[in-house]
Amino acid sequence: MDQHHQQSSSAIVIIGSGLAGYTVIREIRKLDKDISITLVTREPGYSYSKPMLSTALASNKGAEQLISMNAEGMATQLGITVLGETDVLAINSNSQTIETSKGLLPYGKLVLCLGADQIRLPLQGNATDKVITVNDLEEYAKFRNAIAGKKRVAILGAGLIGCEFANDLAIGSYEVDVIDLAPQALGRLLPQAAAQALQDKLSECGIRWHFGTTVQSIDEVGNGVQVTLANGTVITSDVFLSAVGLKPRLELAKAAGIATDVGISVNRQLQTSIQNIFSIGDCAQVDGLVLPYVMPIMQAARVLAPNLLGQEATLSYPAMPVMVKTPSLPTIVSPPAKGAAGEWKITPVENGMEARFESAEGKLLGFALLGAATAQRAALTKELPPILA
Repeated sequence: MDQHHQQSSSAIVIIGSGLAGYTVIREIRKLDKDISITLVTREPGYSYSKPMLSTALASNKGAEQLISMNAEGMATQLGITVLGETDVLAINSNSQTIETSKGLLPYGKLVLCLGADQIRLPLQGNATDKVITVNDLEEYAKFRNAIAGKKRVAILGAGLIGCEFANDLAIGSYEVDVIDLAPQALGRLLPQAAAQALQDKLSECGIRWHFGTTVQSIDEVGNGVQVTLANGTVITSDVFLSAVGLKPRLELAKAAGIATDVGISVNRQLQTSIQNIFSIGDCAQVDGLVLPYVMPIMQAARVLAPNLLGQEATLSYPAMPVMVKTPSLPTIVSPPAKGAAGEWKITPVENGMEARFESAEGKLLGFALLGAATAQRAALTKELPPILA
């Protein structure tokens, strides 16, 4: 028992098997081949690319085909223990243990990669149980089941995920209606002219936009649903997908007394307010920033790994443009920092658009590149200030 306890008291325990969890483990293994690592996840523990969920239809891939490796393969490849289909019930920071549905597990260092949930808006009507959200592979499998052999999909939300799914479904020859309270697509990311260009391209694929309105009620009709909008429009659809945004999963951290804000608060070493507990990914808020994208997770994992091994490393974020996976009009955007002073300058180019957000002195603070203009990505990224210096 002593030997086992000795091993486990220095062990690293990671909760969550998404991109964040597995990337951190790969980074640890580059530095230390032997330290004991246990991954606890409510999923089976397979590895898959979540960003591919919104492009799988066009690439003719089913949910199963998005799994790059099963849990056994990951455990062998990385030299770790995977506890799949295991719920974490509580964190006891005093005794440095976690309570799971499979018993008590001690940790030396604990990493919370808990992810985020799709926000569910309270909706009226008798078909609210038919609302689908997609935030992991199992939910995606249910979604694909629901749309199989169907023709029409209504999407609530014209943000990143909503637009990507809309484009993917349109390529798969579905009729798509997109509903958003905002006056435009990608309201948080794009200037109005760029959003218009993207909307026009997606309209050509048969996507119908319903802006400046919201869902009044969703009711059953036949095998599908009838969606009544606040502006009086009635949409009949087979499937209703809600994609209005993500909220970090905080319950476990809060119950353990860990400081949270929008996300689990961490410093630039990815450390929470409680010693030996760290957090990364969609659930974490680093120095005030919640960035649920691939690039920030990769950057953070490279800094977290040495910190877990007792070395010093501090996170900084360079400019990290976000790729919007809309093949009808590829879009890359690096939005200006919140509250940045400046204005958008729009230049249409052949088959695309370049939008620069510049300060009064002409310094580049953000950009949006559409279509052919996406070729400018590397050059413009070099001009941008870092997100976190």
